[in-house]
Amino acid sequence: MNSIHNLDTPSLLLNLNQLEKNLIAIRDVAKQNGIGWRPHIKTHKSVNIAKMQLAEGACGITVAKLEEAEVMAAANISNILIAYPLAQPKKLERLIKLSTQAKVILAIDSCEQAEIVNTIFSECNEPLEVWIKVNSGLNRCGIKVEEIVALAKKIKTMKHLSLTGIFTHAGHSYAATSLEQIEKIAEDEAKSVIQSAELCEQAGITIQHRSVGSTPTFKYGAKIKGITEIRPGNAAFYDMCQVGLGVAETKQCALTVLASVVSKKNDRIIFDTGSKALSLDQGAHGNKSVIGYGCVINHPEVTIERLSEEHGVATFKDSNLKMNDTVEIIPNHSCVVANLFEEYIVHHDGDIVDKWKVDARGLMK
Repeated sequence: MNSIHNLDTPSLLLNLNQLEKNLIAIRDVAKQNGIGWRPHIKTHKSVNIAKMQLAEGACGITVAKLEEAEVMAAANISNILIAYPLAQPKKLERLIKLSTQAKVILAIDSCEQAEIVNTIFSECNEPLEVWIKVNSGLNRCGIKVEEIVALAKKIKTMKHLSLTGIFTHAGHSYAATSLEQIEKIAEDEAKSVIQSAELCEQAGITIQHRSVGSTPTFKYGAKIKGITEIRPGNAAFYDMCQVGLGVAETKQCALTVLASVVSKKNDRIIFDTGSKALSLDQGAHGNKSVIGYGCVINHPEVTIERLSEEHGVATFKDSNLKMNDTVEIIPNHSCVVANLFEEYIVHHDGDIVDKWKVDARGLMK
């Protein structure tokens, strides 16, 4: 009864042995380079996993959304970077409350946002710690390097904000087509932060923290002198997008989805894992880096070619799979898939040892 193959399907499986190996590998990269490690928890949204990362030496955590930060702070996790430019007054009122429970750092990427935050925090006893986000090529949030000093100077005039860091996220590394290209993106990512910090310090503004993120680039960025911190998220689990990019192997993927064969025809197999269990991702930022919609472990003859909401439709060549057989599928994008389930079934190489809630599942505000 303790085997994962006795579970109802679809179920979200987490291989604890591989998770531990992945966390230790990230820890070692940070240790070897004498820098901090602040994992992004939007990948797993789990208090248990965040506490594992902290136990392995992480200096804090990164979140995408305020609700994620609130869940983590309620579990006594502190030192939280909200890597998102909050400006709505109702959110900032929540942030004031949160800042009394945990050490919180907020991303800033415009003078307009900084002014709003400074005004709302004017009644607080302590200034809010903030980091400026610089655009290193993703062209999403973040300011240009040449704009950094003007924003930093503006923040320094604000009594209720305390500027201590500069960070970036090279999400465009997911569109790379070679490891050489990923390494070049990592160099540019680190350079954007280091150059920004140097410009600020030439203007008399001390920058203590210089942080880079992105699972494809963190091993390269960690080696670059001047960087003080890495923030990989997906590297806790890995997935087929990372395998497609060449930065991980399938054996490193800790998260899988258990599926059942619900129908087999002459030309196709149907699994009970559609887009509501596997997601429709096949890459990111324009790069279709994987074939199909997940890797069926131990069945290379099977390709999941299309998904509807409840059906995973696969083609095959000489497959021995039959009705009610169960398989493990490595998802293309583990961050999205974790957010689709209520809980992880935690196992040691197939033997169930625990169930962990996906604590921040669906929290987007």
